[in-house]
Amino acid sequence: MKPALYAGLLLGLVPAQATLLRYVEVVGVRPDLCLVAACLAGFLAGELEGLLIGLALGVVQGLFSAGDLWLNVLTKGGVGLLAGLAGRHVTNPTSVSLLAVLAGLSALSGMVVLFAIRSGGGLAAFLLAMRSVLAPEVVLNAAVGTGMYWLIARRVRRQEAIPRGPAGLVG
Repeated sequence: MKPALYAGLLLGLVPAQATLLRYVEVVGVRPDLCLVAACLAGFLAGELEGLLIGLALGVVQGLFSAGDLWLNVLTKGGVGLLAGLAGRHVTNPTSVSLLAVLAGLSALSGMVVLFAIRSGGGLAAFLLAMRSVLAPEVVLNAAVGTGMYWLIARRVRRQEAIPRGPAGLVG
């Protein structure tokens, strides 16, 4: 099940982000679904899977965008790894803990991208971009990721509540 899910993420997430999210813009900013998926994979499955999914999503996103390939690979892979490390140290993961991790990692990733893209614009341009682009994107990423985590956790809890017989069959 996991390989099919990860293949679907790799093949479907970047085109969905490029086409469908044009209608989900808030203040001209869209959430970064690849970053959210890498963070969720790391937080739920561990740092190795988060790193690998983040790297793969970064490569696919870099290939389909006009930006720097290695910047996407670095940021998405780093987010997956750091989310996995954070998820390992959380005793009782909740939506609030994921919200904090995702907001922090989204802000860190956004600052790295802004610094790489706008390094010659000066401090005033950097601060303006942080306020007008980075802040709304962090809020959107955290909201979308927390909602996805809430749906995933709810489904897992529902499946765990189903009584199983001695052979693992529902009964």
